[in-house]
Amino acid sequence: MLDTIQSLIAWTPMGLPAFLFVITLVVFFHELGHFLAARYYGVKVLVFSVGFGKEIFGWNDKHGTRWKLSWLPVGGYVKFAGDADASSRPDNEAAERMTAAEKAQTLTYKPVGQRAVVAAAGPFANFALAIVLLTGLFMYTGHSVMSPIIGQVTKGSPAAEAGIMPGDRVTSIDRTKITDFQQLPAIISLSGGESLAIGLNRQGRDLTVNVTPKLMKTVDVLGNPTSQMVIGVRPDPKAPVTREQYGPVGAFSAACSETWNIIHSTIVGVSQMITGRASADQLRGPVGIANMTRQVADFGFLPLLNLVAILSVSIGLVNLFPIPLLDGGHLLYYAVEAVLGRPLGERAQDVGFRLGLVFVLGLMLLTTWNDLVRLNLF
Repeated sequence: MLDTIQSLIAWTPMGLPAFLFVITLVVFFHELGHFLAARYYGVKVLVFSVGFGKEIFGWNDKHGTRWKLSWLPVGGYVKFAGDADASSRPDNEAAERMTAAEKAQTLTYKPVGQRAVVAAAGPFANFALAIVLLTGLFMYTGHSVMSPIIGQVTKGSPAAEAGIMPGDRVTSIDRTKITDFQQLPAIISLSGGESLAIGLNRQGRDLTVNVTPKLMKTVDVLGNPTSQMVIGVRPDPKAPVTREQYGPVGAFSAACSETWNIIHSTIVGVSQMITGRASADQLRGPVGIANMTRQVADFGFLPLLNLVAILSVSIGLVNLFPIPLLDGGHLLYYAVEAVLGRPLGERAQDVGFRLGLVFVLGLMLLTTWNDLVRLNLF
């Protein structure tokens, strides 16, 4: 226990700058999306904050917006004229005292379509940031492709039971063509324990075996304990590795594809956690992200930028979930308003925001618990 606490203290100072860089960049672009969309539609922005809590420093721009950095670096917010708080709940009492000109500058009195664009702009700014970063990374570093040749099969594993042998080349999984060994863990981890038809080439002969992945305790690429679906195979260390180089168009296309893959895997992973086919201990909170950031930073700045892209997509997507308090919750309210022809009642919205707050706080507690368990503190 003492060793764990000492290691926790040891990585915090070193990992803190990297963590602050990553989370600040992701949060800033998310809020910038909201900010730019709001400004475009003539909404007055009162506060642009990176972080929550007490202000560290800030300044006012010529439009009267307070730009500030706050002490708790786990998020941020943009507060518009007419908002009751940082969650952008409308302040109906204040609205009653406003003049027509003042109401015209609030988000509340904008058409529902414009409000929806402002709400969605934050997550889509996260997606755009990821695509820009990944495009640059693909252009600069290219992409390594490892031949999908099996080097080791764990005894008693699903792969061994299905008859997979070292030296087999994986050619397909279900209907997906396999050209890179790195495709295997990505597909298998999202299988949900469903049987997979794996195509093999064994000494020039094609065959297909059915393998059912199992949820097992393992370690991720950074050496952190986790639970995921596996079949029990490792790559052949002598397998040929090639590097694909990209021009601007190819890099952009690859970046869009990778962004979609992250979105798809996140949606599938969350749905499997909800249905019990995947373990919720994979979820990370601020402590886990900080630790992961430190580990990635040890490999250099470019891997850190790749992590920024991954987190940016994930945070953008999570914010689109239809949970009051998140951007997706606002979009849900706006969709209901568009159907009914009027906003939801103030009480209904307030109850929704309270339930959303309970959900978000509960999720933070769960992820923090996972982080502490992963660090062997419990």
